[in-house]
Amino acid sequence: MNFHYTYVLLSTKDKKFYCGYSEDLKSRFEQHDKGKVSSTKDRRPLELIYYESCLVKQDAMKRERYFKTYKGKLFLRNRLKSYFTG
Repeated sequence: MNFHYTYVLLSTKDKKFYCGYSEDLKSRFEQHDKGKVSSTKDRRPLELIYYESCLVKQDAMKRERYFKTYKGKLFLRNRLKSYFTG
């Protein structure tokens, strides 16, 4: 069984989220961490702060698109409230 991951990174440099999708979460995070992803290379260091796994690729990709919307960002802030407030 293969999982498909939607993930959220937090840039400790600019305090903004980056949302993405991958079939191999560990490898993808390492690419971000090493500066091999153009959209995040100047925003390092990054922390993996949230992820979800799906059985169907389309579900994970749809979730990624949702996280990039205004309502999706509100969901993440609410879901991670304890993370941000300590």
